[in-house]
Amino acid sequence: MPVIIDAGDVIAGLAFLLSSYATWQTVSFNKRQKSLVASQEKLNNLLLEKESEDALKGKSADLGASFIKLGSSKYRLKIWNKGSATAKNVRIEFPEGNDVVIDSEVTDKFPMETLERHQSVELIAAVHGGTKRKHVIRLIWEDDAQLHNEKLSYPTL
Repeated sequence: MPVIIDAGDVIAGLAFLLSSYATWQTVSFNKRQKSLVASQEKLNNLLLEKESEDALKGKSADLGASFIKLGSSKYRLKIWNKGSATAKNVRIEFPEGNDVVIDSEVTDKFPMETLERHQSVELIAAVHGGTKRKHVIRLIWEDDAQLHNEKLSYPTL
């Protein structure tokens, strides 16, 4: 028995091929769409993380210390706040001992109630031939981001 193919069979075959192609295109488009949505979600999460870090930085103080030389033999230990927020209850400690800063300077000026943004305080340093070149200073403060911040600084002469 011979198989007879008429125009309706050809049209049905073409419709089947066209619908198969459309289905394949839809599946591949959906895969690309899922990939795009995943990358968009990842980007949104990174942006949210960056914004929360920026908000935290806006509430944080950042203290530092260094020795500055005035003239030929005068030195000062400068403590500064380069953060965005005010540092409160600022304290200074010398974990390896204090043999350079005059004790009365430390007791007179610290603890400081506040150290504003870009504000600094200078302590008179007594430098002589036997003074070691590198010192360890622990800075302790509070700010709007945390109640206890601590940073070790290693200023050198």
